Amino acid sequence: MVQEQIARATGEGKDCDLEYRLLLPDDSVKHVHVVAHVVKDGPGGFEFLGAVMDVTEQRQARAELEQAFEEIKRLKDRLHDENVALREQIDQGFMFEEIVGSAPALKTVLSSIVRVAPTDSTVLITGETGTGKELIARAIHKRSQRASQAFLSVNCASIPSALIASELFGHEKGAFTGALQRRQGRFELAHSGTIFLDEIGELPAETQIALLRVLQERQFERVGSSRAIPTDVRIIAATNRDLTAAIAAGTFRADLFYRLNVFPIEVPPLRQRKEDIPMLVEYFVKRYAAKARKPISKIDKNTLELCQSYHWPGNIRELQNIVERSVILCNGDTFSVERAWLSSQAVDRPKSGALTNILKSFEREIIEKALAESNGKVAGPSGAAAKLGIPRTTLEARIKQLNIKRYTAR
Repeated sequence: MVQEQIARATGEGKDCDLEYRLLLPDDSVKHVHVVAHVVKDGPGGFEFLGAVMDVTEQRQARAELEQAFEEIKRLKDRLHDENVALREQIDQGFMFEEIVGSAPALKTVLSSIVRVAPTDSTVLITGETGTGKELIARAIHKRSQRASQAFLSVNCASIPSALIASELFGHEKGAFTGALQRRQGRFELAHSGTIFLDEIGELPAETQIALLRVLQERQFERVGSSRAIPTDVRIIAATNRDLTAAIAAGTFRADLFYRLNVFPIEVPPLRQRKEDIPMLVEYFVKRYAAKARKPISKIDKNTLELCQSYHWPGNIRELQNIVERSVILCNGDTFSVERAWLSSQAVDRPKSGALTNILKSFEREIIEKALAESNGKVAGPSGAAAKLGIPRTTLEARIKQLNIKRYTAR
């Protein structure tokens, strides 16, 4: 190669610039860099003027640098793999899509999320209020194939029964009083994504029928329209009610329950995962301390013991509120909770007695009278709830608790 380049430079009278290796008699290697410039030497003649430089050290340094870069790349790849493994470990043990904890009861839930998320199956999440059911639903959506699409949350208990159908399926202009223009419902807005129906047990009977059609036929109709609109939405529902009892009471459709209950997930209450309480306290303290810009660096040991001994009827939501309130009132660098806030006596129910029985009997009589006057209808302007001046959900809960005879209409 060297001879060819020198011959070409000599024959064409061009400059020469090349680098090559010399193998010496002692088997050592030397790298040289040759630079030669053509200089005219009389008419038609020329010679080369240049230098031969020993670049062995530079080549060795370059080789060592390339080797170092390779090592850095290898370590970087290894660190990436370790980070992936660590994230998986955190997912499984400490924090999974903002779900904090490592208790066995919670790990069962996390395992269910991992299994069902990649599918398109309908999920029914059950559990007490404040256990984080919406967080579970968001984790399922985030790990699904629909993660890049919309996630819409609807609290069925917070929407008046007369408006829930319009909220879910939309309405046409003039469909009812006040419908001044056509409006898209949540199912249209969530197309190709996920819709989370919280407090599904509060749906009125007529809306249950419409939802059942969506699950069966994957289409719905806007209020005031007869045109079927196809929908591609994954449904995740949640409730803190016992739907089997609601089915027995005639307030929830059995066929809708079986359509929703394809993959059930039961979220454990906080009292069943007390080993997670220190993690949760630390997580919320860091979050709210940063938000309030307070230099809290320690958590009082007695506070942790107090939190673990408390039964948390409001579950994680109650714990979160207690921590936020305590952070606001904290003056030093040590977090603590006022013992009086976690007094079990504050949530104890009164013991039944003669007066309690009299009050229950009086309450039953008033409710039965209101139901009779409204022909068994609970919701709406002429319903029993409006007559009594209480929310529909409250009345339905009292009907169930007092075991009042079954009513046939809402």
